Amino acid sequence: MKLSVAEADGQLAELVRLAERGAEVVLTEDGKEVARIVPSAQPKQTREEKRALFEEIRRMAEARGPYIGPSAARSQDYLYDELGLPK
Repeated sequence: MKLSVAEADGQLAELVRLAERGAEVVLTEDGKEVARIVPSAQPKQTREEKRALFEEIRRMAEARGPYIGPSAARSQDYLYDELGLPK
């Protein structure tokens, strides 16, 4: 797809979506090619690859065990006085 920079003005999001779907967008100025918007060379992960990654992260988190840290129940006490009013 070829279009002038003036025609493309304000349509960047749509042009990027076209490129994501495999289209090549050529921008021209005075009839000369000045830029191209092309799909990224980085392949997209398949659904199965994403699922495997999430499962691996879940297994790693389970192996570490539960988080045991300070209780958040009283974490804002320093903001209030003994009557419960803001300091």
